[in-house]
Amino acid sequence: MSYEKIILIVYLSIIVFMSIVSFFIYGLDKSKAKNGGNRIKEKTLLQATVFGGAIGAFLARIIFRHKTDKLYFSLTIYFSILLEILTGAFLIYMSFGGGLHA
Repeated sequence: MSYEKIILIVYLSIIVFMSIVSFFIYGLDKSKAKNGGNRIKEKTLLQATVFGGAIGAFLARIIFRHKTDKLYFSLTIYFSILLEILTGAFLIYMSFGGGLHA
């Protein structure tokens, strides 16, 4: 297995893991917002989004209807999704289409 494919697998694993984490912390924060309690900092939510969890954050906003009125959350999520897709596409290209050793 080439190192490009290993990098792709690691990258996709991080995206899946961080998306699950983001989804659950957005849901937890929404629950705490409804019921009272110590909220999760917006900085933490945004960090989880930027560090690979944009897809989970996107889905959580739709399902939990959380932080939907905050423009900077929307911009952060959409920009992060774009970066994740572009990075994934590049890694797929390097793994299957035009690796450095081709």
